Amino acid sequence: MSKLHLVFGGRVSDPRGLDFDLDTIDMVGLYPDYASALDAWRGKAQRTVDDAEMKYVVVHLHRLLEPDLNAKA
Repeated sequence: MSKLHLVFGGRVSDPRGLDFDLDTIDMVGLYPDYASALDAWRGKAQRTVDDAEMKYVVVHLHRLLEPDLNAKA
């Protein structure tokens, strides 16, 4: 089973939170493993390092799609 990961970013009202302005969402892509997603996240995050209101995240979609598997792991 591939462990899908989503990388996206956008402007946040507070850099410590996850309250994204939906008009600024940048969908980076879906990745089959965490290493690939981390590389994509790092590339985007480093380009916006000087903008405190821009934030990129990695979402573990496999944990949302099959939560029972994570409880057993």
